[in-house]
Amino acid sequence: PLTALCTDISTKMLLVGSKEGHIMCWSIASFLEDPQNSKNQIEEKLCWRAHSNEVVDLLHEEEKNVVVTASIDGSVRLWHATKGYYFGYFGQPRKFELSDISRVILPCDVNNFPIIIKAESKSMEKKKKFEYPLMLDKDK
Repeated sequence: PLTALCTDISTKMLLVGSKEGHIMCWSIASFLEDPQNSKNQIEEKLCWRAHSNEVVDLLHEEEKNVVVTASIDGSVRLWHATKGYYFGYFGQPRKFELSDISRVILPCDVNNFPIIIKAESKSMEKKKKFEYPLMLDKDK
């Protein structure tokens, strides 16, 4: 279940947090422009594990392109909004390095890297055709 959500100022991107600690980023711009057009869909762009427990709040700061997440365990973390890279947590002894996204680091309780969902991979899946579809054989 989803436990937190927020959008950017222009309402082009929807960020949601889940009970399992995941953050998902959805592109909603084309859908909101013309919801009656079936070609305009909500597309998932990015998913990452932000916490090992439930996400209770999200904040998207567009100027710095960061997402702040808070969990039921009391941790508050900072992430790159469009890549899901971890910058650190509030209360850490070092300053946040928002410009350095060259190295991918993860919090100690998370071991899943962000997954960028590309539209090409979805269209490739739809094009698969099977030469021998499964058929129900009542005799067997």
